[in-house]
Amino acid sequence: MTVTNVHKDQGTRTMTITASFDAPIERVWRLWQDPRLLERWWGPPTYPATFVDHDLSPGGSVTYYMTGPDGDKHHGWWRVLTVDAPRGFTFEDGFADDSGEHNTKMPTLSVRVALSAAPGGGTQLMIETTFPSLQAMNELAEMGMEEGMTAAMGQMDDILHELAAE
Repeated sequence: MTVTNVHKDQGTRTMTITASFDAPIERVWRLWQDPRLLERWWGPPTYPATFVDHDLSPGGSVTYYMTGPDGDKHHGWWRVLTVDAPRGFTFEDGFADDSGEHNTKMPTLSVRVALSAAPGGGTQLMIETTFPSLQAMNELAEMGMEEGMTAAMGQMDDILHELAAE
């Protein structure tokens, strides 16, 4: 499995997911940079994503929705804050309504993505999510955020292997 560790720290209101890949940093970065590749892994296997807008530059925005097995759609957005390609980026992450408007009833998360050389070769990916409150952290945990992210990231290896064959 791709994910090697999930660490939740209630004191700092963070969840950090670490994954290792047998691929160079630039190839792993492509999975974030290319919206068609991102669609293939963002979201659990039963909730594939469709990216509508994808501007991965500082100040850029990303909008998407995930489609459930019954056709239900769950919308989300990112506000890109910083980009240090191919080493990572930071963004705000939130939920949206069916029209794509920010759902202010749900929390906005701060996310830091970092890619680095893994010991022994390959790439280590770290995704650190900071929650606005302990209540938000617990609410999203109950919604299955850890399981969903772990399942989503589990799809990355196959895509990386395909890219290696190009």
